[in-house]
Amino acid sequence: MSMPHSTANWHWKTKYVGPWAKEWFSKELAGASSEQGDSSVTVVRVTEVEGDVELGQRKSKLITIYDCRVVVEWNASGKDDTSIKGTCVIPEVSHENTLDGVSDYTYEYTKTTSKGDGKAVDALFDHVRKVLPTLLEAKFKAFPQALLETHGKDLTVVTDDTPNASGTATPVQPKAAPAPSSTKTSGKQTTVSVVNTATVTVSGRFMASADDLYSLLTDEKRIPMWSRAPAQSNPSPGGAFSLFSGGVTGKYVELDPPKKTVQEWRLTGGGWPDNHYGTLTTTFNQESDSTNVEFSLKGVPKGKEEEVERGLEGYYIRGLKSMGYVQVSHYEPSSPLRTSKPVASQQKSIDWKGFAAFAIAGLVLVASILPAFMGAGRR
Repeated sequence: MSMPHSTANWHWKTKYVGPWAKEWFSKELAGASSEQGDSSVTVVRVTEVEGDVELGQRKSKLITIYDCRVVVEWNASGKDDTSIKGTCVIPEVSHENTLDGVSDYTYEYTKTTSKGDGKAVDALFDHVRKVLPTLLEAKFKAFPQALLETHGKDLTVVTDDTPNASGTATPVQPKAAPAPSSTKTSGKQTTVSVVNTATVTVSGRFMASADDLYSLLTDEKRIPMWSRAPAQSNPSPGGAFSLFSGGVTGKYVELDPPKKTVQEWRLTGGGWPDNHYGTLTTTFNQESDSTNVEFSLKGVPKGKEEEVERGLEGYYIRGLKSMGYVQVSHYEPSSPLRTSKPVASQQKSIDWKGFAAFAIAGLVLVASILPAFMGAGRR
């Protein structure tokens, strides 16, 4: 008997395809060129592709999850034998800027060699900066569809009533669930199920307040803003929640806004034993300019740790990132961070160091004039 389409493909699944993505970018970007008048620009080769690339599925919907740093080498030529070579770094090629338009692409150019008159070289370099983004973004736009067509069949179970869709190929048969162990006592059969579990922890640091992040993760009206799916949430002890169109369900156990939530958490299907729940503890640690959010899921069935870790990273961490709450590093950068668009939450942060310095300066000023003022009063 085949599984109905309504349940066969609603499990939370992910597939890591980093090596394939590196090969795709190297093949597709190299050779891209433009000729306009006497000027030509060509992408010579891809020298670096770093980052995570995954394909995820929830509730019968395939979702591309990727965030890459791409580096290319290019050359250009113009009139009077003018020529230049260089590199271009694209710090973020992701679902957010390719499909959602949450942020713009950023390009960092370096000119390594040049030949010709200085003004002619500068004019040709300006032409490169104008033309190269168009060449690259045309390829970036094609990446999500190529990802779906190549790997979508590995996550989708094709059933008798599965609608036809492009990129769907041979069905992938689900693995049979292991039979529960059983023992006999007093002539009656008793099923005993023992689940070996592990703990999975992921974290992210975001340029937003703990209050705002807490609200995004618990408010029923705001959850779809980052989960991109209908949600139900009753943030009170014993209150139920349902995320990702029913892919994750459970109930709240403890709430300490805006510091912590504790939830009974279950991944619907995906090989989890019946009626088995993990405990997800989410903590919010607000600092002067950012908030660290940690998701610690205790009770993950053995063998499911990697899948759950990818899911928490992909759906929770990157979901929040798609809101514009840029994830920042755990160290102080040597140079100012470059962002394509201002993040609204940055405007709400308070410069506590500046405020403290201002307050101390005020106290010193008062201390310096107070004796003179008191002396004048005695006279």
